[in-house]
Amino acid sequence: MLWFTSAQSDWCQIEGLKMSSRMSGGLVKDEEEEEEEEEEGKSLNPTEVKMSQIVMPCHSNHRQELSVGQLLKWMDSTACLSAERHAGSPCVTASMDDIHFEQTISVGQVVNIKAKVNRAFNTSMEVGIQVSCEDLFTDRHWRVCHAYATFVTQRTNTGKKMILKPIVPQTQKEQVEYSVAAERRRVRMVHDDIIRDLLSHGSIQQVNSAVDNAVAAEKTKVESVELVLPPHANHQVNTFGGQIMAWMVNVATIAASRLCQAHPTLRTIDMFTFRGPSQVGDNLLLRSIVNNAFKNSMEVGVRAEAYQEEGPNRHINSAFMTFEVLDDHRKPCMLPWLRPEPLEGERRFQEAIARKKIRLDRKYIISRKQGEVPLSVPWDPRNQVYLSYNNVSALKMLTARNNWRLSTEKDKVRLYTLEEKSMLSFRVESEVDVPAQRAFCLLAELSDRPSWDKHYQKCELIHRVDDDDFLYHVVTPSVHRGAVGSPTSVSQAEGILQDFILLASKRKPCSSGDPYVIALRSVSLPTHPPTKEYNRGEVLCAGFTILETKNNMSLISYYNQASPEVLPYISTDIAGLSSSFYHTFCSCSQYLTQNRVQFASEEQTE
Repeated sequence: MLWFTSAQSDWCQIEGLKMSSRMSGGLVKDEEEEEEEEEEGKSLNPTEVKMSQIVMPCHSNHRQELSVGQLLKWMDSTACLSAERHAGSPCVTASMDDIHFEQTISVGQVVNIKAKVNRAFNTSMEVGIQVSCEDLFTDRHWRVCHAYATFVTQRTNTGKKMILKPIVPQTQKEQVEYSVAAERRRVRMVHDDIIRDLLSHGSIQQVNSAVDNAVAAEKTKVESVELVLPPHANHQVNTFGGQIMAWMVNVATIAASRLCQAHPTLRTIDMFTFRGPSQVGDNLLLRSIVNNAFKNSMEVGVRAEAYQEEGPNRHINSAFMTFEVLDDHRKPCMLPWLRPEPLEGERRFQEAIARKKIRLDRKYIISRKQGEVPLSVPWDPRNQVYLSYNNVSALKMLTARNNWRLSTEKDKVRLYTLEEKSMLSFRVESEVDVPAQRAFCLLAELSDRPSWDKHYQKCELIHRVDDDDFLYHVVTPSVHRGAVGSPTSVSQAEGILQDFILLASKRKPCSSGDPYVIALRSVSLPTHPPTKEYNRGEVLCAGFTILETKNNMSLISYYNQASPEVLPYISTDIAGLSSSFYHTFCSCSQYLTQNRVQFASEEQTE
């Protein structure tokens, strides 16, 4: 049985977790959404908060469509109430992940917003926000967007931050969100570093803006002041984050209109962080300018500062928004060129190109359905963070599925299968007498795999990306279906081996009860193209989870996701006609036990 690698490049991919908030125009609920509703009906999350609003003319723009600023205010209010329900104390918005808008909502339709806490860390928590729309005349319901916001509690009178109680997921969907929240948090923390790296490595190409009909960026400048009044603030007199964002959307729309001399449509709001609080009585100074104009879209930068009669201005927030201009057929129009201001304007011009690259990476790797992109996404340092996120989150999503079926068991080594639509996945697990941390360190050393796994003839480290991510070149014997339906080694029949370029991402537990994770997926490297010497294979989603159990032991689970074409490679094990999975796992267990003894003896000598 091909235990650690899949065989061919015609794998199907599971749908990746949508880190960017996406708007979907589908009007029919799919099977997955119906399953989620059934789960939610059985178990009500205590942090869940719902809001329903009918879109009135006062909430709309000139096209009688719901203003994005108004929607942001409703989303922020709902999420804040959810966070406060869990924390038991006042909370403020710390950040919001990317929001991507693809559809609009019309006057007369109902907006339904649902928010609940996905995971609580020490002093912050991630709140998931789902927005759906309801047409009262046709009784149609459809999803609008899904966003992620981070909230923190306000400091106590002693100036200390409150330690939050942990979230206990009740359903499969909540378990997935809980698990992957740690990965989203990881991406947020390195967001600014990614842009700096893009600029410092000179990977941004200069765009020619010196054309005759280019619009001067100075023409698009907007400056506006808003006075924060009690209706704009929460019960702790802090300005709602959604209200600040609504004001920022307003000035950004004006700046975009000055460039295109038309009514622009807001498509995306990049991930942003609130740098400090604003309160009732503050004057909020809002500045915006078009940073760059691409063929069919433009980026507008907005900066919000708070000030009072005395004291300096306080930087509250900066955000970057992407606008398009749509024609009568809802297709993007071509935009005029932009001539940036000297120095600072040129810096913003270049950074806008870097942010566009990041948006494309996120949309290509994370936000879209994985079946819509090639399996082996090209790896480079600029998209490494998103590939690593995709790698780990896909495995966590697979492990969280609750409809695994036990196919075979031998000496407490169990083989489970999961069949969904055209996808077959399998899981092999057993308990070993090795501490979880030690097992994690041993299994994460992929270069040692050939010493105990017969399916790894060679495993070479290509590049150490960082402490948690590595690129490997793996050589294995290929497998094909023999004349009688049994797996046969291609290396024996045809003399051709199979190779893989794998990204290995390892993660330690984020909190008590979390497993260690080692995720594997295929990527492509220009330095290691396919050769005639090997058949290039693909791995979609595979890897280990290692969970600490009682008496210093570990529950080790190996996962692999396969398409129906790979079924012959494991069909005999699933049918109980073979136990190669058992022998492979025994070899793995023996390797771990031997090295545990060696590790223990080394500690004693030290």
